[in-house]
Amino acid sequence: MATTRAPRYLLALGRWRRGVGVAPQSRALAALVPGVSQVDNKSDFLGKRPHRRHPGILQLPRVRLPQALADAAQFVLLERAMPSVEKQVQALTNYLWSRHLPVEPEELQRRAVHLEKKFRENPDLSQTEEKLRGAVLHALRKTTYHWQELSYNEGLSLVYMAARLDGGFAAVSRAFHEIQTQLPEFQPQTLMDFGSGTGSVTWAAHSIWGQSLREYMCVDSSAAMLDLAEKLLKGGSENGEPYVPGVFFRQFLPVSPKVQFNVVVSAFSLSELPSKADRAEVVQTLWRKTSDFLILVENGTKAGHCLLMEARDLVLQGKEKSPLDPRPGFVFAPCPHELPCPQLTASKPLACSFSQAYHPIPFSWNKKPKEEKFSMVILARGSAKEASRWPRITQPVLKRPRHVHCHLCCPDGHMQHAVVTARRHGRDLYRCARVSSWGDLLPVTMPSELPPSPAEGPPES
Repeated sequence: MATTRAPRYLLALGRWRRGVGVAPQSRALAALVPGVSQVDNKSDFLGKRPHRRHPGILQLPRVRLPQALADAAQFVLLERAMPSVEKQVQALTNYLWSRHLPVEPEELQRRAVHLEKKFRENPDLSQTEEKLRGAVLHALRKTTYHWQELSYNEGLSLVYMAARLDGGFAAVSRAFHEIQTQLPEFQPQTLMDFGSGTGSVTWAAHSIWGQSLREYMCVDSSAAMLDLAEKLLKGGSENGEPYVPGVFFRQFLPVSPKVQFNVVVSAFSLSELPSKADRAEVVQTLWRKTSDFLILVENGTKAGHCLLMEARDLVLQGKEKSPLDPRPGFVFAPCPHELPCPQLTASKPLACSFSQAYHPIPFSWNKKPKEEKFSMVILARGSAKEASRWPRITQPVLKRPRHVHCHLCCPDGHMQHAVVTARRHGRDLYRCARVSSWGDLLPVTMPSELPPSPAEGPPES
């Protein structure tokens, strides 16, 4: 198994190198483990590029909203003159960030049975059946997260815009940048945004692929959200010309199975669905609508990450084959493998998240630059050979004198804490690691014959 896997990585890397305009044979690939191999400093590893621009760099500079969007958002909020907007924005932000998944009925039933058994085994509690049921219900209410669906009316939609428009734009821009960097020749013509909200996905897609995109389908169950998104496109008025042409709004997903889109996006929307069954149905529908890329983005929390891994596994299992598009799915990013997520299977599960810096909309309370912490998964149709299989840096890189600590998600499906030095790994790899950031790829091959390294905690400084 290990011997058949290594050529696949090299094939994928060769394709990516051709995409960035450098011949595959002009680079040497390092093995990260000392004593296996080193970068040959005499070889043209970087293709005459500086180390700070090595082919694994994917981090975006600080993102700024298009000026037309920032101006429209400020105009709409000032026009409404809502009282205590700052407090409402902070309350909604805290609520969305702390949100957990809704408890499934089966899990609720299991907890009830466990509590009932516990109460019956207590000799000090001699209760009637009615009192026992009451005690179980009372205990369930105290220990169960009460998930509630948010109903976005006009007022709440405006608060959501003030709270999440800029951060959502930054996260989605980072996801789009992942595709654009690795496949610069990809020029989508159609895009569908499920749970489009205030339209940040449309603006981000237009900023990157505006020359090729001719149709944007925005789907949201809230009519107030759709009205607000359309108003923002028209500069804050209801009768102006839209800044982005070809945008269509609807409250329901297209019914026809023949309708597909080059890019399908669901940003911060799966967490709005009330059950696992509803999420599965939506993900399967979105995948049927996908002809190239399905991009899923959620909050960078354990709950958000679990949602994405649930959707990822559903697509990769491929139980539902579309007769119109039988091509299988694979993980394009961020995972360098299709195996179970090592972050969730570790003894102490962690969320696989990333961070994107951005300039917020300059409201009176929004003056300082911010960071958006998010989780994402990009699924694509076709063969996994089309994806990069370099290890992904999953935590901030710790730079120390003459060595660098990198936490990597590796193609073998395991986490590795690598300490990279120039002496052990070669000058080029050391410099590449030193200029890399959280979320970048480290341009190395992993020796498949070596046993996987267990996940380690952060080193002491």
